[in-house]
Amino acid sequence: MEPQLTATFKRAKAASRELALIDEQRKNDVLNAVADAIATHSASLLEANARDLARMDPSNPLYDRLLLDEKRLAGIASDMRHVAALPSPLGRTLVERTLDNGLHLRRVSVPFGVIGMIYEARPNVSFDVFSLCFKCGNACVLKGGRDADDSNKAIVALIQEVLRQHDITPSAVELLPATHEATAEMLNAVDYIDLCIPRGGKRLIEFVRDNARVPVIETGAGVVNTYFDAEGDLKIGRLIINNAKTRRVSVCNALDCLIIHQSRLRDLGELCAPLIISNVVIHADEQAYDALVGNYPDELLRHATPDSFGTEFMDYAMAIRTVPSVEAAIKHISQYGSGHSECIITENRQTAETFEAQVDAACVYVNAPTSFTDGAQFGMGAEIGISTQKLGPRGPMALEEITTYKWLIEGHGQVRK
Repeated sequence: MEPQLTATFKRAKAASRELALIDEQRKNDVLNAVADAIATHSASLLEANARDLARMDPSNPLYDRLLLDEKRLAGIASDMRHVAALPSPLGRTLVERTLDNGLHLRRVSVPFGVIGMIYEARPNVSFDVFSLCFKCGNACVLKGGRDADDSNKAIVALIQEVLRQHDITPSAVELLPATHEATAEMLNAVDYIDLCIPRGGKRLIEFVRDNARVPVIETGAGVVNTYFDAEGDLKIGRLIINNAKTRRVSVCNALDCLIIHQSRLRDLGELCAPLIISNVVIHADEQAYDALVGNYPDELLRHATPDSFGTEFMDYAMAIRTVPSVEAAIKHISQYGSGHSECIITENRQTAETFEAQVDAACVYVNAPTSFTDGAQFGMGAEIGISTQKLGPRGPMALEEITTYKWLIEGHGQVRK
């Protein structure tokens, strides 16, 4: 391990022990001070972000993820204040019992210690991860991508300055170099990193999962489907499909494939009409293609290929698959979905319950867009990622999901027979 990185990991480990002694009110004061600093230092943050943006082609789907502006900074500050206002998840008694021999047992929530975060062109993640980790008493080691390096450096420098002003070690948050070597070092830092969370595309997550020696929670890629049922409401469908696809195309909860019941192909043109405004390219199977000819611009209509399904487009594009039943829709999702977020649009309660029961995903929606899969939208203040695995946390992860627990056992001289 490189000496410089070893020193960084050691500082974070030491900081995690210090954070365990800081009371909740002091943590909240720091988070609110960082939120204030975002507003007063917005010019320098946006200047750093502009340097990152200048290196990226605006047509790159990651450009929107990389972009910071006054509105987004205000939203980040608001989320940080929300985290400060939430009750602490630490020190909660989760289980309590007294055994027949008089031993008193409690299972109590505690911090993990040091959380390592690996992410791509998302500078907002730097703020979100710090706010959640700090509130939970965790130190965090951030490993951002090259695309957002100037933004991340400015963000971490700002946070560390606020920490110094409050007499708290700045090593509560550390930023690693934006290199592949630093990623490898984090994944092998078994004496320092207690939990690693990758947040990004499929290739990044698979690399982390396959190479990590430290514990990992997968925040999987989002291959998201929406099924428009035989009994779906057309007005609701138009709203949901357009919002899920076009609100922000670069995020993991954006719609990638519309699955439509074959009896509703006559409505497909109307369902997709709002997408025309955003120039959404549609990759349609044969039945859907035929239904859209003359009802959707030719220049935006493509024949689907096998690769069209199971693709996270992260762009103004999506696939359409025609199915004969809800069972067929569920089968499609089972084959091509990523376990992130799935949706059904239907007025049939029994069909909705079948979908909810059989679709295997972290978040399953009925008559609401997948764009709501977000920690802040779920009332969590912010999110550190969206877990698609089943062991441990699943779905949006925030304060409770980045704590663990320990058993406290009190006795009075009992011995085991």
